Amino acid sequence: MNSKPNQLPGVEITGIASQQDEILTPEALQFVVDLERRFGPKRRELLAARTARQLRLEAGEKPDFLPQTAEIRSAKWTVSPLPADLLDRRVEITGPVDRKMVINALNSGASVYMADFEDANTPTWSNLIEGHVNLKDAVRKTITYSDPASGKAYKLNDKLAVMLVRPRGWHLPEKHVIVDGRPMSGSLFDFGLFFWHNAKEQLARGTGPYFYLPKMESHLEARLWNDVFLHSQETLRIKRGTIKATVLIETILAAFEMDEILYELREHSSGLNAGRWDYIFSFIKKFANDAADVLPDRGKVTMATHFMSSYAKLLIKTCHHREVHGMGGMSAYIPNKRDVDLNKISMDQVRADKEREASIGHDGTWVAHPGLVAIAKEVFDKYMPKANQIDRKLEDFHATAADLLTVPKGDITEAGLRQNIAVGLGYLESWLRGIGCVPLFNLMEDAATAEISRAQLWQWIHHNAKMSDGRTITLELCLKTIDEELAKAQQAVGEAQFKASRYNDAASILRDLIQSPRFVDFLTLPAYDRLDVVGKAAS
Repeated sequence: MNSKPNQLPGVEITGIASQQDEILTPEALQFVVDLERRFGPKRRELLAARTARQLRLEAGEKPDFLPQTAEIRSAKWTVSPLPADLLDRRVEITGPVDRKMVINALNSGASVYMADFEDANTPTWSNLIEGHVNLKDAVRKTITYSDPASGKAYKLNDKLAVMLVRPRGWHLPEKHVIVDGRPMSGSLFDFGLFFWHNAKEQLARGTGPYFYLPKMESHLEARLWNDVFLHSQETLRIKRGTIKATVLIETILAAFEMDEILYELREHSSGLNAGRWDYIFSFIKKFANDAADVLPDRGKVTMATHFMSSYAKLLIKTCHHREVHGMGGMSAYIPNKRDVDLNKISMDQVRADKEREASIGHDGTWVAHPGLVAIAKEVFDKYMPKANQIDRKLEDFHATAADLLTVPKGDITEAGLRQNIAVGLGYLESWLRGIGCVPLFNLMEDAATAEISRAQLWQWIHHNAKMSDGRTITLELCLKTIDEELAKAQQAVGEAQFKASRYNDAASILRDLIQSPRFVDFLTLPAYDRLDVVGKAAS
């Protein structure tokens, strides 16, 4: 094999980043390229199946539990036993893989840190390479950081959270690695590099290679991940079943296949997670063309609504029946040190959300900020004195397809419209600068919440939705409001900063998304094309 990564036959590396040679070693690159060549064709086949399913939904088909897998749902089976360090997951902190965040998250007091290459990360080449360097150093406990602005030094504590890694979803390419003329899978790139560099080291340190798997729409997509795991363990001569993966149930279609997803991954499963924000986005996306499925303001679509509550309880029941964790999701509220009253409201919201999750049977929850770990832990300590509550089987709960598809009632307001536009602009602007997780309006926004905002705009426009004041939401109204919100942003940040920002690019993407004749599947796909070829956001 050639000594330089970009000399591997049939492979072109188009990105340039510092420390690239440390991560893209010839052996590591060979491993991920082999993953792409083995599993890329099946991935593309499954993505084509998504498109075909979408066309059937648009023709009037509604999701239901699969008759062909009824035997799996009724059979008595459980997933393989979990390793000791995954039994208690009461608080999981999530965040991007920048160096300071990695240290703070591992030190936060949470049970788990989910290191995110997906919704909280802009996939610039430099972000990806640096992220892998950071996680490699973190696994070996050599990671440190000195803040150039404050001079503050960061290092790891003695007690650390267990690390789980979230690669990108099956739909996302890695355009900086061209394999046989095609961009390779972002999922396989992220998973493969982390696994190659760290799996054996983690095992030597008493933990293991643990993952979160996002955005799946069927158990066949879980089967592909399982095949990837089996091959990867065999290649590195690691015991079969060592990899453990928690699947985010964050698409409406996956909600009907939770048992089947656990079954496909039963040797490697560490449960399911209720990824609420992407789930709401998926509901809008899959039924975007049906006027009967128009949702109210994002703020009205809470976990208390029937379809969301049914989904959460079904997830818990399914997981506990198979002797594995059913994890709760993310409250988007974050601490606000500048406004005492607003901070109290936010913390009360977080506490209520975590009390709801713990009381209905979740085995843990997510937070997006170290300042929320203590609140979440306090709540789960109260409701869940043991390591988990898998013994709560929810035998009396039963969910039908109608329960999962009930559209919540509520108003559409001008405030909701403006918030969606402001969030869409603010998040996209940040994402294009390479920052994939940003606080906006006292909430932590990532790609999932931004997706809801732009999806609602498309849905409201295309179905001539009425606001509570009687006005019809039109494309013209939304375009005018985008201009108004751009002007507000310009005034807020100042002329010089606005010129150096990506607000105009963000507005261009948002306009394209909401006036597209067909619903665009993911905002990150057109936004990805706006990142320059070496992976650094253009100024």
